[in-house]
Amino acid sequence: MLRRTMAEFDIKAGLQQVLKRIDEVLLQRPKEIQAAKPLLVAVSKTKPADAVIEAYKTGQRDFGENYVQELVEKSQHPEILAQCPDIKWHFIGHLQNNKINKILSLPNLHMIQTVDSEKLATKLDAAWSKLKPDTEPPLRVLIQINTSGEEAKSGIETKEAPKLYQFISKNLKHLQLVGIMTIGAFGFDYSTGPNPDFVSLMEVHRSICEANSLTPNSVLVSMGTSCS
Repeated sequence: MLRRTMAEFDIKAGLQQVLKRIDEVLLQRPKEIQAAKPLLVAVSKTKPADAVIEAYKTGQRDFGENYVQELVEKSQHPEILAQCPDIKWHFIGHLQNNKINKILSLPNLHMIQTVDSEKLATKLDAAWSKLKPDTEPPLRVLIQINTSGEEAKSGIETKEAPKLYQFISKNLKHLQLVGIMTIGAFGFDYSTGPNPDFVSLMEVHRSICEANSLTPNSVLVSMGTSCS
């Protein structure tokens, strides 16, 4: 899963360019590496509703929001509700305990990508069980890992992530733990090689798969970068 911010440009052309680049990279991947095509999540924070609608009409379905109030407003926006019936909202910001009920009740909420503690996971599990009947599917979540070690960023430490993965998987039946995520440090120069934050995330991914006898494709990986 890749997260890209919807910048101030031609949205249709921009999305097509990103998707084309994804296809080009996939063609360069060694044939022995079997993996699903990355899912693009368009980060729509601070962008108006009409920009979301334009991206949706271009074919984009998954959108990420960092702030609870902004997600509340956009997910319930009359025009988005009317014109984007299959939209999928991903919450990718820090989630405070007192905002859990507000965000879980929103229409078209697809995933919470920022679970970083047993406490938050347990509260999400309890809240989802109360809001949704047992006939509803579990809430999709990712574990957020602070691979850059920046104090300003949320996320569990890399060494603690496998433990949290097992805790959620074994104890919280109202959560569907689908993978892990990280936000890489801003401004990394890719001409020097792979981003070490993403390399670190893949090392955690490998540890989780080995410890739980899981295939790599069964544990989703979400990568994005912060913006200044």
